[in-house]
Amino acid sequence: MRIRVLVVIFLCGYLQPLKAQKAAQEQQAKKPNIIFILTDDQRFDALGYAGNKLISTPEMDKLAKKGTYFENAMVTTPICAASRASILTGLYERTHSFNFQTGNIRASYMTQSYPSILKNNGYFTGFYGKYGVRYDNLEKQFDEYESYDRNNEYKDKRGYHYKTLGKDTVHLTRYTGQKAIDFIAEVKTDKPFCLSLSFSAPHAHDGAEDQYFWQGESDALLQNVNMPKADLGEDKYFEAQPKFVRDGFNRLRWTWRYDTPEKYQHSVKGYYRMISGIDREITKIRSELEKKGLAENTVIILMGDNGYFLGERQLAGKWLLYDNSVRVPLIVYDPRVKRQKDSDALALNIDVPSTILDLAGIAPPKTWQGKSLMPIVDKSKKNFERDTVLIEHLWEFDNIAPSEGVRTKDWKYFRYVNDQSFEELYNLEDDPKEINNLAKDSKYAEKLAAFRNKTNSLILELSDDYSKGPSDLVIEWIRNTEGVTVIDTKPEFGWVVPDGAVSQSAYQILVASSIENINNNIGDVWDSKQIRTSASSEIEHEGTALKSGETYFWKVRIWNQDNRLSRYSQSQSFTMGSPKATITTPNSFQIDEIKPVKFEKKRRNLFHGLWKSSFRNSRLYI
Repeated sequence: MRIRVLVVIFLCGYLQPLKAQKAAQEQQAKKPNIIFILTDDQRFDALGYAGNKLISTPEMDKLAKKGTYFENAMVTTPICAASRASILTGLYERTHSFNFQTGNIRASYMTQSYPSILKNNGYFTGFYGKYGVRYDNLEKQFDEYESYDRNNEYKDKRGYHYKTLGKDTVHLTRYTGQKAIDFIAEVKTDKPFCLSLSFSAPHAHDGAEDQYFWQGESDALLQNVNMPKADLGEDKYFEAQPKFVRDGFNRLRWTWRYDTPEKYQHSVKGYYRMISGIDREITKIRSELEKKGLAENTVIILMGDNGYFLGERQLAGKWLLYDNSVRVPLIVYDPRVKRQKDSDALALNIDVPSTILDLAGIAPPKTWQGKSLMPIVDKSKKNFERDTVLIEHLWEFDNIAPSEGVRTKDWKYFRYVNDQSFEELYNLEDDPKEINNLAKDSKYAEKLAAFRNKTNSLILELSDDYSKGPSDLVIEWIRNTEGVTVIDTKPEFGWVVPDGAVSQSAYQILVASSIENINNNIGDVWDSKQIRTSASSEIEHEGTALKSGETYFWKVRIWNQDNRLSRYSQSQSFTMGSPKATITTPNSFQIDEIKPVKFEKKRRNLFHGLWKSSFRNSRLYI
């Protein structure tokens, strides 16, 4: 009898963990599968559901009709690399600081990317297409993956036609679609999956004369249609832009794609046809889900990585903070939620990873800056607490002017980073095409100031310690310049490199004639531009000659060892004095009437080393 009892006890002790393990496996298997589809350069209205009567997107329209369509969806940064980094990490560009000219995205951010977290929490993860972010460890994020994009070695259609399926060379859109179909067909159903698909289309193939290359099945689309002219295509809208925009890449690429009627017709039709090609692949992907019996437990999220200019204002590309390039389509289709509704919430690209983790039942990292969209999708909320969002494009590149600002449902404010006197303010409710700039209208001065201050506060709120600017500014080794005059006509600047930068690879100094100019980042006396050096002291003034009796203002920013850009330092003022002066040190050592050249030599010989070591916190009276 005792043996039988012991056997029963043993079996109970053995079977309980097995039952618990099986229950956990069943619970895990019930979690939804997730397919995230990212298109390249698909703007908000390049979708039939958005009211576009010219484009053919029946499958996307079905997803929007049955799912939740976010009509005010935006990207925080309208460029592919930074936007994709934000989608992976849930962070603003202001935080992750990744762009085309930086080193790899920080590994610490990628260990908390949505695919890494899913993979570490029981999801089978896959990726196919344009990854678009420099990162060397995709195997930490995905169980299966292949990263590829247009082949820029080819300056013709082969840029989009170089991948093969069997013996056939196919368009990248078809290739990505088939990789998704194969993934679904072969995936095991003992645990949920997350498949991330990133189509290269409808991005233009920039190096090619024809720019746009689509699948043959799209040839008939728009064949006998004359595409309407671009909105705001008159000269006045282009001429209203600052010179640095008129001379930049937005205009150059307009000449590639739209500057003749023939180019315009070809490019806009090509853009729409390439989106239709993606739509056909989504149809096939959904058909495979039905075939595998997974359709009712697979959530599909569709988004564009940034918007796009189709000739508006005689511009092309994206980058600028007009709605053409900021707003994108965003659809969340959850077949488990019946009668989903459209939403006017300010939904962002940084919300996608939080939404994905919410679907998987995983709490997002506290460092993420987005929100889950699921409370809106499942109708537990009509909106969430977000009335103003930061929008920005921070890549420092001569041909694309960086900009920053904020958007609400009804208002848009932005300014250009390197000359903040160029400001734009729009009442979107009355002026959805952003035509009437109210920034110079005195009636809106109070609102302009409020949006300017909100931009400043959000920038600080969303910046991390890595982006701190230089500190402890000195001029002529003087830190506290109040009541001090400088007589060296070519004074030397210095600063302390922030700890988060580790080391400096370049700097930019601005010297301005007024506090207003320095606050607007205008170096009207000297703008050193980017100087590639690690030097952070004894940087001699090389701008316009400084005048005796005038007060100037200066500040500096740096690029770190990975070419990530810091914020500007606080500004420092200094006043120029007369070369004929009495110089007194804190020890009352006095030199009278030294000529400028002799003084400069003597100052360096007598005081430079002494000042650095002993009197850095004292003042030199001149």
